[in-house]
This record gives sequence, structure tokens and C-alpha cells, in this order.
Amino acid sequence: MKIDRIHHVAYRCKDAKETVLWYNKMLKMDFVLAIAEDQVPSTKEPDPYMHVFLDAGNGNVLAFFELPTKPPMGRDPNTPEWVQHIAYRVKDRAELLAFKDHLQANGVEVLGVTDHGAFHSIYFYDPNGHRVELACPDPEEEEMLRKLDAVKWDMLEEWSKTRRAPRHAAFLHAREFKQ
Repeated sequence: MKIDRIHHVAYRCKDAKETVLWYNKMLKMDFVLAIAEDQVPSTKEPDPYMHVFLDAGNGNVLAFFELPTKPPMGRDPNTPEWVQHIAYRVKDRAELLAFKDHLQANGVEVLGVTDHGAFHSIYFYDPNGHRVELACPDPEEEEMLRKLDAVKWDMLEEWSKTRRAPRHAAFLHAREFKQ
């Protein structure tokens, strides 16, 4: 048995239409499907919802639920905002910078470009407060990933014993990348 791929990833949204229009305009995702019910199919709970699906490229689907009868969305107060996010890969640095310019021109506050060694990222928030990351490969991505692959189990083992950041991959952030 083996998982084929992710079918979709679902998040909650404040307004389904606003969310679809934002992702279409800001990230160029196509709106592919909407499902609305007055009852949850799996639990049979009476609870109207709108479930929208967006094409995130290469068979990846991002979905949202608008739940008008539920209390407003909240966050886990024990998890920092930077932890939970949706990350998408873009072709290269030129495309990453084009998205950054596009987002900023449309009033979206963007953090970065951040150099992660194997890839570079920008960060911003969607209209629901979800953190979004766009990442592009570093020119040395393959070499960096090969090095990371060689130390992953040692890093995990050390972390599980010490709960301190192992230094096996310190090379990732050892350089300062110029924008």
C-alpha cells in the first residue's frame, strides 16, 4: 500500500466568494469546483456549508469551507503564526519576484525574499489570515537536498534526544543571499 498523492488540503475561510476571487487574482488559481450542503455527509450533522476547490497546479487542489453557523475562525494560541502555512513552489526566482511585485501592487504585505539554502521564499497572508509561502528552487537546490538527505536521520535522532537544533545542516543558512 502507498499513498498516490494528496487529493486536496482544506482550510476554513470567512467568505467563500472573497477567498476564490483573492486566490484567482493574487495567485492565479482557477476555481474548479463548489459543493454546498445543509448536512455534513460524513457525520449527518445539520450544518450548512460552502466547500470551494482551487487548482494549485500539477494536480494539487486547495479547498476551503465557509461555515456561516459556526463562531468566527480562531487560531491555536499555543502555535506561533509562522508555523502553520500553505507553501507553493514557483518555477524560479524571476517568477518569485514577479509574484512579490504583483502582490505588493495589489496591497498585500510581503515578507522576504528569505534564503533557506535549498530554496527561497516570500510570505504573506490571505484574506482569512492563513499564512502563505511561495518558494522557488535555489540554483544549488539539488546539491543542498543531497546533503540534507544524507543527514536527515541523524538530525531526527539527535533532536528526539535533546530537543535542540542539530547542527548537521547549518550550511543551509551559512550564507547571506542578496535580493
